[in-house]
Amino acid sequence: MNEYASQIRNEQSHVDRIYHRLDELSAQTRARLSAVRAQGGKGSPTHQAERDSFNAMYEDRLAQLRAVDDRLVFGRLNADDGTTRYIGRIGMSTADHEPILTDWRAQAARPFYEATAKNRMGIILRRHIQLSFRKVVSIEDEVLNVTSKEATNASHSGTLTGEGALLTSLAERRTGKMTDIVATIQAEQDRIIRQPLNRVIVVQGGPGTGKTAVALHRAAYLLYTNRKRLSHSGVLVVGPSNEFLHYIEQVLPSLGETGVLSRTIGTLLPGIHATHRDDPFAASIKGDIRMATMIKNAIHDRIRVPRHLPTVRVRGVQLTVTAEDILSAQAAARRTHLPHNRARVTFIDRMLDLLVAQYETATDENLTPGQMDDVRSLLRMDQSIQHTLNLAWLPLTAQWLLRNLWSHPRRLRRAAPWLSSAEVEALYRPESAPWTISDIPLLDEAMELIGPDPNTAAGIGVHKGPSEEEKFAQETLEQLGLAHSGLVNAKDLAAQMSGTADSDSIASHASHDRSWTFGHIVVDEAQELTRMDWRMLVRRCPSRSFTIVGDVAQTAALGGTRQWHHTMDAVFGKNKWELKKLTIDYRNPQEVAHVADHYAASQGLSVSTVHAVRHIPNSVKRTIVASDEDLIPAAVKETVQLARTYINSDGTGRVAVIADPETLMGITTPLWNAIGESLGKKEEERLKKQDEWDDQIDLINTLDIKGLEYDAVVIVQPGQIEENGPSRLSAASSLYVALTRPTQQLVLVRTQRDSEEIPL
Repeated sequence: MNEYASQIRNEQSHVDRIYHRLDELSAQTRARLSAVRAQGGKGSPTHQAERDSFNAMYEDRLAQLRAVDDRLVFGRLNADDGTTRYIGRIGMSTADHEPILTDWRAQAARPFYEATAKNRMGIILRRHIQLSFRKVVSIEDEVLNVTSKEATNASHSGTLTGEGALLTSLAERRTGKMTDIVATIQAEQDRIIRQPLNRVIVVQGGPGTGKTAVALHRAAYLLYTNRKRLSHSGVLVVGPSNEFLHYIEQVLPSLGETGVLSRTIGTLLPGIHATHRDDPFAASIKGDIRMATMIKNAIHDRIRVPRHLPTVRVRGVQLTVTAEDILSAQAAARRTHLPHNRARVTFIDRMLDLLVAQYETATDENLTPGQMDDVRSLLRMDQSIQHTLNLAWLPLTAQWLLRNLWSHPRRLRRAAPWLSSAEVEALYRPESAPWTISDIPLLDEAMELIGPDPNTAAGIGVHKGPSEEEKFAQETLEQLGLAHSGLVNAKDLAAQMSGTADSDSIASHASHDRSWTFGHIVVDEAQELTRMDWRMLVRRCPSRSFTIVGDVAQTAALGGTRQWHHTMDAVFGKNKWELKKLTIDYRNPQEVAHVADHYAASQGLSVSTVHAVRHIPNSVKRTIVASDEDLIPAAVKETVQLARTYINSDGTGRVAVIADPETLMGITTPLWNAIGESLGKKEEERLKKQDEWDDQIDLINTLDIKGLEYDAVVIVQPGQIEENGPSRLSAASSLYVALTRPTQQLVLVRTQRDSEEIPL
């Protein structure tokens, strides 16, 4: 047996020991969970609460242990003091409390990512361990002290290979799911991941620099280091599309974290799922910060003095509703500074008080409380009084208000007098039109200012505090010594006791509660967000704890960010956020990066990437056809060839065709016919039946491709993509995004005319 094989065998024995402990912990947890469930619903309330708290704790622990099984161990550190430390997805100890695996987020694991020969951080050797399921398949050593015996041993054993682990991971076939980078985090990425919780961190990085991975690993790190705080408030991840959220959904569970809520802007409001897009011009208008003033004006417009004020008779006494009383009651309601529907309760109560006082004066009696209540009831039931008070302070819903504005240009102009005729026309739509993604922040603003639905406003004055079930659950946790354990909280325990809990309690609660505030928010593709988008997100994190990642060179939205300081200073305040930069492109071959960066620079886009790490000869192919009629056949031919090269029947491998929407429609049928002829009908059917987010052959436009990556990409008629953009810069950014999606090969299919108009 050679020295390298011997090293593999030695590491396998250590890995087997760690997995044996993982299996032990899983078995113990399952046994404890079964024992708790076997107790049933019997016993005192305290015993039931204790059972439910442990049930929740064991279920969460089992989910975590299952999620980290794949590639549990990935590193080893040899220190100056002679100690050896294994690095993995979670921390583990033996039954005798001997540490056998260090969590990658622990301070002790930091040298695995940041130690260098110049700053060794007490480390002699860093070993990368690659597993296939539970089997060690390769090891690679980086020696930080070249004079040590470890350097000699690594040289003799053939394990001294430098950055092989990173390059191997980059060359792997893509799947429909993003994989974590926990085994190959680079130093500049790790320094961002480990930033403290109480900061706004903006991460600027070009395509392929690992922005998304850094943001997700930072979320996992913060959940680990701030468990007590974040276990009660949770973490929100905001992505650009539902396809993107599917793509990243397994990353955090693989890092030992479950229950994080993932949403797009269009799905952030409970009960509303907006997928339609406004045209870019209308979307930019809706994203303007002045839309908050429009909403405020529109609500204020629903508070007025009606033209006709009634006189009513109550028990023979004539009472008149006066303009002075209405104005006085409205002023009293405004002074409460409550949302519209909550303040309306004050307005109505004040009006009824004034009318009862008028009755008392007219009868010259000192009414008892019971008599006052009787008069109030009669007034409240009077239809003319009801009609007048509704006109004076109209009960509202956010949905009705916004639909009414979009469908009535006159009212829109009154609420937003700064809008031009062209802008009002761009915003017009019938009341039956579906919600768009750009509507969501405006709906949120309206919900904040309006308050609860008026149908439930009568009970609004009740203080919103913990329920009786939550109070009892908190007392029980304190008695059990679990109140501050971070394993379960009173709200979750109350849900367990009432039978309304699920496996992701925090995420579930947050997803159904618009007013939920999170302990931390991660925002990906943040350059696309408008000021109204940011206003909605900041409302959900009063502590201002954000990880914001994006690339201003990729901004396609007209209302998006081209310079971080313009947006961030306005949203968070000057000097209240920090800019961090990622500079190395891990995704694109150097040849692809060169084409993309040269194009971006020629269009005046701000390119921040310094260099790409991989060289792949012939990774850029240019196919130029004579006429438009030849375009689709050429694109189909190139796509089929890439499918034969990169698409595997085991579900790995991804090829994208990126084009203008009209061109994509023309490609679809001939492409699938050609796939069937080349790969066989069975393979064609398998590929066509895949979920949209899991397509191995993806026909996609530039609006939906943000954040995704593929083994190979075919871009058809890039000049058409640029030509049809809403503005020159937005179109250039969209094409730049398309050019930077492939990890292996980029194919440009275009006409001669197109190639002359836009040199690539």
